[in-house]
Amino acid sequence: MKKIETQKKTVLYKQKSTVTKVAEPMALYKTVKAIPQLKEFTYTEFKKIADKTPFTQAEWAAMLHVSERTLQRYAKNNGHFAPINSERFQQLNHLFSRGKKLFGTVASFYNWIHANPPMLEGDLSFSSLTSFDGIQKVLTQIGRIEHGILA
Repeated sequence: MKKIETQKKTVLYKQKSTVTKVAEPMALYKTVKAIPQLKEFTYTEFKKIADKTPFTQAEWAAMLHVSERTLQRYAKNNGHFAPINSERFQQLNHLFSRGKKLFGTVASFYNWIHANPPMLEGDLSFSSLTSFDGIQKVLTQIGRIEHGILA
């Protein structure tokens, strides 16, 4: 038995009419959410909010990942913080406002965080405020307390 070989005809695509720009399909692109630009964050703006909290300069330096000497230099010439430091400051400011809302004062929140409160995932401490993940854990615990889940 012989196999019958068939040749496939290769047909090139022929465009029947010219396509205008209007008739072309629109390309679908996913929209990317624009990252908001942080305005320059100066030491005077930092000082306005830092004076309302009981945190020391050493604690602020640890939370913002700068040295105490850098904070002193910013204070001397009203220097600008790096964008990563200003973003961290905004996260901490949000955390302090939530803590003030829950505990009544930022000083009460300060005492609570220094008391190493227990949490489902382990204990919280001041060192929790030095990382993004730690700040999120503190915010989670504040939300749990607001909803009556104390552990």
